[in-house]
Amino acid sequence: MNVLTRYSAKCLWTGAAVRLPRQPDGRVLTASSARFLCAAAGPAKDLGEMVKKDKVVVFMKGTPAQPLCGFSNAVVQILRMHGVDDYAAYNVLDDSELREGVKAFSNWPTIPQVYFSGEFVGGCDILLQMHQNGDLVDELKKLGISSALLKAENESK
Repeated sequence: MNVLTRYSAKCLWTGAAVRLPRQPDGRVLTASSARFLCAAAGPAKDLGEMVKKDKVVVFMKGTPAQPLCGFSNAVVQILRMHGVDDYAAYNVLDDSELREGVKAFSNWPTIPQVYFSGEFVGGCDILLQMHQNGDLVDELKKLGISSALLKAENESK
């Protein structure tokens, strides 16, 4: 089996209430949008392509619909508060190569990891700090994303 086939086999449809076939071990995978997200990455070149593919990319434990650690959940909640729903999320628990590869790629030891337009932003602590001091609104604006918090603030005036 070639590398492309092996990694392609790990890709899943995620998104709006789609039920995928039952897996051989009995698990049922669900999805909630019509986006094709790959759960695995190859070498660093592939990680470079993954982080540039979408404006916002998150490597996390679990999925946005079901985060499996508090820090990943916090990142999802911060993005949700700002109305950022269209982002690529990669579950590092599905692939140990991806989990270790992204840590080496970013030179950052922890998960979750957030990227904006291919640039490493940081983890949960950095995103939380940016949210608290207002920098996240500005960074999202640079991406062409208008923060829902900014909209709500303007509407209340």
